[in-house]
Amino acid sequence: METAAMAWTAAVAAAGLIYWFVWVMGAAEVKGKRAVDLKMGSITRDKVQDKYRQYWSFFRRPKETAEASSENVPVFVDTFYNLVTDIYEWGWGQSFHFSPSVPGRSHRDATRLHEERVVDLVGARPGHRVLDVGCGVGGPMRAIAARSGAHVVGITINEYQVARARAHNKKSRLDALCEVVCGNFLEMPFPDSSFDGAYSIEATCHAPRLEDVYAEIFRILKPGALYVSYEWVTTALYRADDPDHVETIHGIERGDALPGLRAHDEIAAIARKVGFELLDERDLARPPAGPWWTRLKMGRIAYWRNHILVSVLTFLRIAPKGVVEVHEMLYETARHLTRGGETGIFTPMHMILCRKPPVAADHQEPSS
Repeated sequence: METAAMAWTAAVAAAGLIYWFVWVMGAAEVKGKRAVDLKMGSITRDKVQDKYRQYWSFFRRPKETAEASSENVPVFVDTFYNLVTDIYEWGWGQSFHFSPSVPGRSHRDATRLHEERVVDLVGARPGHRVLDVGCGVGGPMRAIAARSGAHVVGITINEYQVARARAHNKKSRLDALCEVVCGNFLEMPFPDSSFDGAYSIEATCHAPRLEDVYAEIFRILKPGALYVSYEWVTTALYRADDPDHVETIHGIERGDALPGLRAHDEIAAIARKVGFELLDERDLARPPAGPWWTRLKMGRIAYWRNHILVSVLTFLRIAPKGVVEVHEMLYETARHLTRGGETGIFTPMHMILCRKPPVAADHQEPSS
């Protein structure tokens, strides 16, 4: 009885510690964020650690083996978002992407401005049907729909994100303008020429072959419609013979479910190859834009606070085993992303603006 009482007292004390962290540090009381609820997507509690190990083993394969199994990448990406979606929402919000910092403006405002730029780029307006390619939990979708009045359809491969996005759409009273579909953006369940515009914000980097997803986007757009993408790429400063550069890029790939980052000078050629006309191309992270990675550096204290909280939740079996490892992976990834930004060898916002020709030729060859 005495042992049981001591164990109960320890459990109550630990629970009290959790609520102390939540209350004092504000982990659950940040406006726009939900309280700590680490369900880890659709993975059952007893499988989280195994799924994390399976995810990580993907990067231990020889490079040629990983490339040969590119057809498995969608499953690999789906697993990743089951593992990280709750943590992303908890610590980052509903928009799973970066944005240039804006002097005197909050991260939330900078994110919204970065998303609303899409409205002007693709000319979205009431009556238009616009596709969000890789919509996550729908932060950009809601910002773009609210600004433009267009009907935005988002597609994500992860069923858990579909449920989260729909819940957010309803809560924000934008469900009449925002629709979410579960599907693979390499094989989208939409008719040909059925959208007035499309965009992807740091999402198509998950495609094993960029031309495959670009070809699908080309197919579903109406002739004359515009498409804008913010791509993750290595810049002209990247050197494949520099071990530090290579480790930084591999670290980003490992921690963000990327089959392989592309170089900045590949993107336009791929878009032209599938039939697009290129209207504009630039790195939105370059000056005068403020550094996009400052948010990662500022979040280091929050990481250690949250890491203690996650560890206690796991110890008390409130959170499943494996959550601590996932949290550590994301912190390590943030370190590599920061290094990529500071050295200038990586950008998450290489922008291309394309148009499907008014009289579309199917999969025409690149223009000379």
